[in-house]
Amino acid sequence: MQYVSTRNKNQKCSAAQAIAQGLAADGGLLTPEVLPKLSSNGLATMTDMSYQQRAVYVMNAYLDDFTASELSSFASRAYGQDKFDEKDVAPVRRVDENTYCLELWHGPTCAFKDMALQMLPHLLSASLVKNEEQKTVCILVATSGDTGKAALEGFKDVNKTRILVFYPKDGVSDIQQLQMQTQEGDNVGVCAVVGNFDDAQTGVKRLFSDAALRDTLAGRGFFFSSANSINWGRILPQIVYYISAYCDLLKEGRIQKGDPINVCVPTGNFGNILSAYYAKEMGVPIRKLICASNRNNVLTDFIQTGVYDRNRSFYNTMSPSMDILISSNLERMLFEFTERDDEAVKTYMEELSANGRYEVSEKVKKQLGRHFAAGCCDDAQTQARIAQMWKDHHYLIDTHTAVAFHVLDQYRAETGDETPAVVVSTASPFKFCDSVLGALGATELVQGTGILDQLTALTGEPVPAPLAALKDKAVRFDQVTEKEHMADRVLEMLK
Repeated sequence: MQYVSTRNKNQKCSAAQAIAQGLAADGGLLTPEVLPKLSSNGLATMTDMSYQQRAVYVMNAYLDDFTASELSSFASRAYGQDKFDEKDVAPVRRVDENTYCLELWHGPTCAFKDMALQMLPHLLSASLVKNEEQKTVCILVATSGDTGKAALEGFKDVNKTRILVFYPKDGVSDIQQLQMQTQEGDNVGVCAVVGNFDDAQTGVKRLFSDAALRDTLAGRGFFFSSANSINWGRILPQIVYYISAYCDLLKEGRIQKGDPINVCVPTGNFGNILSAYYAKEMGVPIRKLICASNRNNVLTDFIQTGVYDRNRSFYNTMSPSMDILISSNLERMLFEFTERDDEAVKTYMEELSANGRYEVSEKVKKQLGRHFAAGCCDDAQTQARIAQMWKDHHYLIDTHTAVAFHVLDQYRAETGDETPAVVVSTASPFKFCDSVLGALGATELVQGTGILDQLTALTGEPVPAPLAALKDKAVRFDQVTEKEHMADRVLEMLK
């Protein structure tokens, strides 16, 4: 299968090249030339498979330059019990008769990014070999909180790789920051950026397009790639867990073959819900994709009006991984909804760059309405939802998951749609202890990592082992840079 740029579908490359490059040369996002379909009995076939086997079954359809044996080896290493504290890897929990929660935070960094970033290093390393690449790859990452740690952990001490993560200063939770600042590994680097996530993300994209910087680093034996969800190697493993969730519901008898479900996803950069759309296009009977936003509700407005406008106030919220106003992966959705009209996509992206806004055609608006619904909530509603879930179901959730539960209820109240729904839980509540404790009524918060034990004392829920281990780790990275000097940080690291 070939991969094409969303801004020039005549620009094609192999899967291995797409994963190694991360971003198309023209700035577009590399996307499969054709979206494969599951066979008529594909879901039934996967029902009795392990998560690792399902991953191979799904990814094999997209990666024809990788063997099934290679993918089996990668899946075993990425999703083994030494990495995930749940045998099922991505378990589906029943909340009530009509509502389920897909828990994606049982990996080494306690966030859903592990689902892709434990797989991506294996895919990337193999791709470098297949491409006969002699240079060392430098992975550049902009993070709103969880991607950074997951990428650092995934690429830690991986041969022929270096990784540098930029995160917004004062724009992530204390636990998220500590996870990155204490990261082990000889090939890793971490730096805070003065500004918000969009500043960090725009800065990284600027580094990718800096020809002089690329030439300098090529002379030193390096080339750039990405571990952000602009890389197809990030999106593909995420498709797997939506398919797996449907298979689990079938296996448990919660639904029958062909029954529709709705999926509610808390998202900022649009990659997670885009993966659900791809699962739907492959043949999973998903009726509505419900996009849940926090106060930074640019995606909610876009889905409801067809106007994407980042010219608005930016808010630092208690769900920081969604504090984003430029949703990169929306470009892949536009590519599909314009019937792969690369010129239209390019025009939209140029308008966004020049004016900070664009309005899609009526055809695209109809497609949005057909597949998507959207809603948002503020911090007060987020905390109220955490408290309600604990009181009604004795189920502890983080701030991002709370946004999704709130938006799902909002959607059901407005539409009367009681289709069984899967809410995507993207992070452990222990990554956002201060907000979760506040929601549960705590007024005095313990400082430092002691706050983890405070949440355990209040709820009886155990601290995840990877977070408990932070208590004994020393800070390695405390550098801060202005966004204009991000290239200097890269050059310092890659001497």
